Amino acid sequence: MKNIAVIGAGTMGNGIAHVFAMNGYSVNLIDISEEALDKALATVTKNLDRMLKKERITEEVKQKTLGNLTKQTDLKAGVAEADLVVEAATERVDLKLKIFKDLDEAAPKSAILATNTSSISITKIAAATTRPAQVIGMHFMNPVPVMKLVEVIRGYATSDETTKTVMDLSRKLGKVPVEVNDYPGFVANRILMPMINEAIISLHEGVAGVEEIDTVMKLGMAHPMGPLQLADFIGLDVCLSILNVLFEGFGNPKYAPCPLLVNMVTAGKLGAKSGEGFYTYGHGTKELIVADAFKK
Repeated sequence: MKNIAVIGAGTMGNGIAHVFAMNGYSVNLIDISEEALDKALATVTKNLDRMLKKERITEEVKQKTLGNLTKQTDLKAGVAEADLVVEAATERVDLKLKIFKDLDEAAPKSAILATNTSSISITKIAAATTRPAQVIGMHFMNPVPVMKLVEVIRGYATSDETTKTVMDLSRKLGKVPVEVNDYPGFVANRILMPMINEAIISLHEGVAGVEEIDTVMKLGMAHPMGPLQLADFIGLDVCLSILNVLFEGFGNPKYAPCPLLVNMVTAGKLGAKSGEGFYTYGHGTKELIVADAFKK
């Protein structure tokens, strides 16, 4: 594999493109928005500069990485020579099904089509194509250049050959791939999201405050950040979406999203990306400030 196409220039897409390009692959980063592509390349450059400053890479590695990256607004042209396509678009079923239908028509017949979805069924996505054996989940963790894990998710029809190729490729990127099967939430979010939801329920029921809940989990369970801060970092809308996938997929009330989470998303309080969630952001300091709604 030499030519990689990454669909979506958001946080995950630019991180995935960064990692492939830094490991010597030729990468087409594809998005309908020229502005999003420019922003993504600026982010990659900034992250490379940070690595350079910390002496983790050389100037030569930085320049080679940037040289391996090409931006593209036309999907058909962007995937025409791809050996692997990694889709990292917005977490919406209708959008992903359309993208994979288009990819199936535009990408070479030999190409593997992967999705970075964190919860949507690989089998369902694969069914939109004529090559379900070559469709697989490649769930990177955020931030992609830093986090080692890749959940490699087999759909019902994903072949052994496709799985082996993606597992081996993940290792070449310096990642640790873990093979899992296609059930709602896979492994990471099936375990993580109920924990986050329970933290929100505990806040909602007045068991403890925002800082108290996060402190208990950081100092008592050795988590690098508390579940409420992590929810803000992921995006409360994303958390709600994944919980709904779990709830609908299993029909089990234990996955029902907390009403507080639903209300916050409805009110546009989405976490770090909107400037406010359980904490407030954009105040020019690394100190976490609890949002006014949760101050005692």
